[in-house]
Amino acid sequence: MGFGETLFAIAVILFLIWLFNSVYVVKEWERGVILRMGRMAPDVKGAGLRIVVWPIDKFYRISLRIDTIEIPPQDIITRDNVSVKINAVCYFRVMDPKLALSTVQNYLYATTQFAQTTLRSVVGQFELDEILSEREKVNEQVQRILDQDTEPWGIKVTKVEVKQVDIPADMQRAIARQAEAERERRAKVIAADGEFQASAKLNDAAEVLSRNPVSVQLRYLQTLIDIGIDKNTTIVFPLPLDMISFLRGMGSPTAVAPAPLGPASPAQPPATAPEKGK
Repeated sequence: MGFGETLFAIAVILFLIWLFNSVYVVKEWERGVILRMGRMAPDVKGAGLRIVVWPIDKFYRISLRIDTIEIPPQDIITRDNVSVKINAVCYFRVMDPKLALSTVQNYLYATTQFAQTTLRSVVGQFELDEILSEREKVNEQVQRILDQDTEPWGIKVTKVEVKQVDIPADMQRAIARQAEAERERRAKVIAADGEFQASAKLNDAAEVLSRNPVSVQLRYLQTLIDIGIDKNTTIVFPLPLDMISFLRGMGSPTAVAPAPLGPASPAQPPATAPEKGK
């Protein structure tokens, strides 16, 4: 092999190395940022085949898809001095690739750390009952703070969700007792409301039956028919309540004795003592 052929082969190898480091394929969900001699190019490269001048240019690909980071469990003390352990998940995406590359060294790690500190500070402002019952409020406040602080990085925090809240065992028992008492209170209120409605309906029924005394007798007969359907051996005789009242009045000690039917004897005048000296 001559000198010319060796030089040509070296040139081909160098060209292939240059081509390998200069050709990039940008996907549809990615954007490319070029650093030329340490200076950032003004335009952002879109999807497609991109060729840069290596080694003068350095190409960075930034994904624009929504990324998910899991916030590890954080030991937090709530406003009512209850120790809880909370973990969450954060959804974000890069809106400006140039800011995400130039403003922060590692935007993924920085967002993760900032989400942890924000979660601890926000949850510490709520009581335990608010965290359990108003979780959406906690999520919205954490998301709003994260979005405001990561906006200079070119990052948009779309959503933050609290996944799990671990509370101590003694607090779990206290919450269970509270829930049981609440269920008992609701049951008593519902039963009292049912009794009130039933008494109102019975009052209406009594007014309807009082308009015609025969309707009460018909109701007695209907009750007897209902009892006989079950093939019972017990026979029930309806007794009017007026008869019971009459018998009770006769047996009371305050009953007035009947007057005698014979003629009254005339009253005798009182005897007077004889006068002295006569």
